[in-house]
Amino acid sequence: MATEILMAGPECLIENINGRLMVNVETAKILSAITQPVVVVVIVGPYRTGKSYLMNKLAGKNKGFSLGSTVQSHTKGIWMWCVPHPRNPDHTLVLDTEGLGDVEKGDNQNDSWLFALAVLLSSTLIYNSVGTINQQAMDQLHYVTELTDCIRAKSSPGTHEVKDSADFVSFFPDFVWTLRDFSLDLQANGEPITPDEYLENSLKLKQGNDKKTKSFNAPRLCIRKFFPEKKCFIFDRPAQRKYLVHLEQLPEEDVDPEFREQVEEFCSYILSHSKVKTLSGGITVNGPRLETLVLTFVNTISSGDLPCMENAVLALAEIENSAAVQKAIAHYEQQMAEKLQLPTETLKELLDLHRASEKEAIDVFMTKSFKDVDQVFQNRLMEQLEAKLDDFCDQNMKASSDYCMTLLQDIFGPLYEDVKQGTFSKPGGFRLFIRKRQELKNKYYQAPRKGIQAEETLKTYLDSREGMDAALLQTDQSLTEKEKEIEVQWMKSESLEAANKISEEMQKKHEQLMQEKEKSFHEHMKQLAEKMEKERAQLLAEQERVLTLKFQEKERLLEQGFKKESLKLLKEMKAIQLRNSESFPMCSIL
Repeated sequence: MATEILMAGPECLIENINGRLMVNVETAKILSAITQPVVVVVIVGPYRTGKSYLMNKLAGKNKGFSLGSTVQSHTKGIWMWCVPHPRNPDHTLVLDTEGLGDVEKGDNQNDSWLFALAVLLSSTLIYNSVGTINQQAMDQLHYVTELTDCIRAKSSPGTHEVKDSADFVSFFPDFVWTLRDFSLDLQANGEPITPDEYLENSLKLKQGNDKKTKSFNAPRLCIRKFFPEKKCFIFDRPAQRKYLVHLEQLPEEDVDPEFREQVEEFCSYILSHSKVKTLSGGITVNGPRLETLVLTFVNTISSGDLPCMENAVLALAEIENSAAVQKAIAHYEQQMAEKLQLPTETLKELLDLHRASEKEAIDVFMTKSFKDVDQVFQNRLMEQLEAKLDDFCDQNMKASSDYCMTLLQDIFGPLYEDVKQGTFSKPGGFRLFIRKRQELKNKYYQAPRKGIQAEETLKTYLDSREGMDAALLQTDQSLTEKEKEIEVQWMKSESLEAANKISEEMQKKHEQLMQEKEKSFHEHMKQLAEKMEKERAQLLAEQERVLTLKFQEKERLLEQGFKKESLKLLKEMKAIQLRNSESFPMCSIL
C-alpha cells in the first residue's frame, strides 16, 4: 500500500506558525493517494499527558509520535500518520494528535480552533487527561463549550433549524475519554462500577440557576448533547516514575502488566469500533475528500470566518461532482471506442451501443457524485453525452460517406472510363450503358457495412455524372427524339425517387434521434430517482439515529430531574421531525 511507504512515521499536517494555523501542503498531498475510506482517530488533551504513547500503540508501532521526556511539548499543530487498518484491509487508519494548553504557543484561541478541527475531521475523538474526572479536568475541557462559537453546521440557519447539537450530532465523532495514571477505586455507593458508568456519573448535572452551577453544568451538558456516544478507559501508571522518561525504549516486560492489558483493551476497542469518517447524508470520506476538508476548514479559519460543515460539503461536492462528470464521460468514451466500429450498418446499431454505454456512464456518475444541488452536474453530464452522441453520429455519417464514395469509385469508375473512351458512343449504346449501370448499382447495394449514407452518397455520386449520362443519351442515334424525351423523364423520375427515399430516411433518423434523447432523459431520471431514494433512506436512518440518541439523553435528564433541559431536547427533536416531514412529506420518522 502506497501510504506505508509515504508515511513511515507521522508528519505535520496543520502547523501552528506564530499563532497562525497553516496546512502543510506536502503532507496533505499524501491523502490524495488514499482512495480507500479512512478511519480518523484523533487524540487531544493537555500536553505532556502521554497521548503519543497511545497513538503509537494504535498504529501498531513502538515509536513514531515523539513521547518526549521534559515539560516541553513535542507535538505542535496537528500531525498525521496514515497506516493500514489492522482490522479492515479496505480502510486506512489516519491518526493525528495535538497537545492543548502549551504555554509556549501563547494563544489559547488556537487551541480552541485545533479542538474544533479535531472534532470536524475525526470519526473517533479521544480526550486524554491525567488523574480523575473532577472539576479541574472539566475546566481543562472548556473547548467543548466553545464549539458553537467555532463551528457552524449550516451556512444560513433555516426557519426550523435548531442551534448547535441538533445538527452537530449528525457529523460529530464518537467521544472517548482516557484517564491516565488513574488511582481511585471504581466504586459508587459501595458497589463496583465500570469506567463508562464512572464517566456517566461524572457528567451528571447539578440543580440550580446560579452562576457557579451553570459553570459546573456547561461542559457536562455540552458533552452529553454533542457526543451522545461516549466511552471511557482508565489506565494505571505504566511504570515507576524513573522509567517514564524512557517509556518508548522500556522493554515490554518492564511495563506494568495491568497497564499493558488496559492499553490492549483500549486499542482493541478503538480499532474495532471506530467508524469510517462520514459526513451528513452518509457521505463516506476517503483520502482526497479528507484533504479537501482539511484545506477548506483551515483556509476558512485563516480568513477569519467560522468553518461550516455545509459549506465544506458543498465545496467537496463541487470538486467531486465535476470529477464524476469527467469520469463518466471517460467511461462512455472508453466503451464506445472498444465496441463501436464505424460506419454502423444502421443508425439503430449506433444508438443501441450509445444507450448501453450511456447507462453505464450515468451509473458511474451516480456512484461518484453527491449533493448535486438542482442536478447541475447531472445536467452537465446530459449535455456532454448528447454532444458526444451528436459527434459520433457525425463521425458515423462521414465514415459511411467516405467508405461509400471509395466503393462507388471502385465499382463505377471503369464504367465512366468506358464512357470517356467512347465505348457506348454507338447506336443502342445508351440502353447498354443503363443496363450496365443498373448491374453495378445492384453490386453496390450488395456490398456490406456501407452505413447510413449509402443512398445519399450513391445519389450524390450519380448526380455528379448526370451531365455525362445526358450527353451519352443525346449522341445515341438509334433513339428517336420522342424516345430520348422519355428517357430524360425516366432519369428525372429516378433521381426524384432517390431524393424522396433519402428524405424519408432522414426523417426516420431524426425520429430515432428524438426517441433516443427521450430514452436518455428517462434513464437519467430513473437513475436519479433510485439515487434519491437511497439518499433519502440514508438520511432518514441518520436522523433516526440522532433522534434515538437524543431521546435517550432526554430520558436520562428527566430521570435526574432536569425537566427544562429535557424539554429543550424535546424541542430539538420536534424541529428535526418537522424538517424531515417538509423534506419527505410522505415519510414519518417517529
